[in-house]
Amino acid sequence: MDFSNILPRLQELLAFYGLKIVAAIVIFIVGRWIAKALKNVVKRMMAKGNVEEILISFVGNLTYIALLAFVIIAALNQLGIQTTSFIAIIGAAGLAIGLALQGSLANFAAGVLMIIFRPFQVGDYIEGAGVAGSVEKVQIFTTQLKTPDNKTIIIPNAKIMGDNITNYSAKDTRRVDMVIGVGYGDDLKKVREILEDILAKDDRILEDPAPTIGVLELGDNSVNFAVRPWVKRDDYWGTYFDVTETVKRRFDEKGISIPYPQRDVHLYEYKEAAVQ
Repeated sequence: MDFSNILPRLQELLAFYGLKIVAAIVIFIVGRWIAKALKNVVKRMMAKGNVEEILISFVGNLTYIALLAFVIIAALNQLGIQTTSFIAIIGAAGLAIGLALQGSLANFAAGVLMIIFRPFQVGDYIEGAGVAGSVEKVQIFTTQLKTPDNKTIIIPNAKIMGDNITNYSAKDTRRVDMVIGVGYGDDLKKVREILEDILAKDDRILEDPAPTIGVLELGDNSVNFAVRPWVKRDDYWGTYFDVTETVKRRFDEKGISIPYPQRDVHLYEYKEAAVQ
């Protein structure tokens, strides 16, 4: 056996495959580090969204495993191992799972988008998917709301993200929209003065933006005033109820009428002509 020819050949093989092995190891180490970093980013984003810890751990690990699978495929490909069939198998399996769980995956994707874009937070009062309530939990597949009458509503995330979302807690201030009707025979100037005085004496009503008081419409039975003060978000309903009650009491004191729907019925007496 001629070892003088074998040794150079071994050196060539070691040089060729050695570089590939080193490159594959570098790809694996760097890719694994990137996968861990992205896993931590996802977990931090979910933690900011007040998602349950078990879900944070599940999604974080799922993200890490998916990224690590791509890293391993890339490392094997660097070694010259054919990974096309392996990728095809993974793709076919993923397609089958996706078709079987398309509803759940849609909710999962919507949950991820909610965590990223954060259209609302736990504790916010929102309206979406045809229901309204305070957000109690934001989970990866569903969102749980509590209605004002203490009911629990669980909504699939895909329904929420696929509909308009109204977040009543997003801003620190809100406008209270009220319509106050008075009779056509009442003094409108006097009505305006009473309404202005009521709003001025309520400490919860903000000076900036200033309240709006104006004739909204001439209704069938009443002259309707639009009363629109601005308040802090937490004072909305208290102000609404108190101002409504105060308006009724002050109108009664000042002789201002609050009309109600009515209909005038005219009776005509019909006498049948005598037959000749």
